[in-house]
Amino acid sequence: MIEVKDLTKRYGERVAVDNISFSVKRGEILGFLGQNGAGKTTTMKILTCFMSANGGTASVAGFDVFENPFEVKKRIGYLPETPPVYPELLVSEYLGFIADLRAIPSSEKRKKIDAVVERCQLGGVRNRLIGNLSKGYRQRVGLAQALIHDPEVLVLDEPTVGLDPKQVTEARSLIKSFRSERTVIYSTHILSEVAATCDRIIVIDQGQIVAQEALNEMGSTGTTSRTEIVVQRRGDAVMKALTDLKGVKSAKFTTSTNNRILVEADAHEDLLAEMSKAVVTADAGLIRMSPVQHALEDYYLGLIGGGRIHDRS
Repeated sequence: MIEVKDLTKRYGERVAVDNISFSVKRGEILGFLGQNGAGKTTTMKILTCFMSANGGTASVAGFDVFENPFEVKKRIGYLPETPPVYPELLVSEYLGFIADLRAIPSSEKRKKIDAVVERCQLGGVRNRLIGNLSKGYRQRVGLAQALIHDPEVLVLDEPTVGLDPKQVTEARSLIKSFRSERTVIYSTHILSEVAATCDRIIVIDQGQIVAQEALNEMGSTGTTSRTEIVVQRRGDAVMKALTDLKGVKSAKFTTSTNNRILVEADAHEDLLAEMSKAVVTADAGLIRMSPVQHALEDYYLGLIGGGRIHDRS
């Protein structure tokens, strides 16, 4: 759905986006994670045809963002960090204005407005001035304008900044409801938002992608677990016993000299019991089994700290 290759953007001598490449599948929610100033917003502006690039290519739904920007804009809904709303308009007036900009036929206009009002829970403020709304409701109005033309792709830049906890929870639920329905790029620097909302993340630091991972590969969420098994005796028998189990994806000694085995497997309690039995049957001398936790925060700080972990995709 989205393909980016060797994309570069410079502001004078400063490189804001440095030769990045990534793709996003149809129906996927991608978290674009990085510190303020890392290059997230610049990338979003290029993908949404608000800004040109100095090099590389990018396409959305098969259309090049530089050669066919109007076709790309038809297929993208964009919510920038500051919602593009007019405080002097009623919510209904504003959405009608956006519908006209999006060339929605008059026969469908009311239906489209009603749909986004319901989806974004704006019914109670439909006839209120946008300038009198709370920040949470203004964010919802901004999201409604991004959805009104029923786009294939949503690009959301820091959509929960400044919201209270209840509003954040509501925004998360709404964004998650788009899974499989639309492709979503969700730019943020808030780790909890990524863990609660996204299928996969890209970490960007100083304009470069330093990792592309599915969240379950980091042990944060998903259906894959990591377990450390400590045995008394090393040997091929115990490794074969573990790797022969259905649901075990990999098993390896953590170093060439110790007796600690790291097992990646489906996250099922029954499988843990089978792993324990396999070690005992292999006469390896089971000492202990313990889950391996790799918190998103630790992972993220490791990427943007002194030493970078290279992109593994």
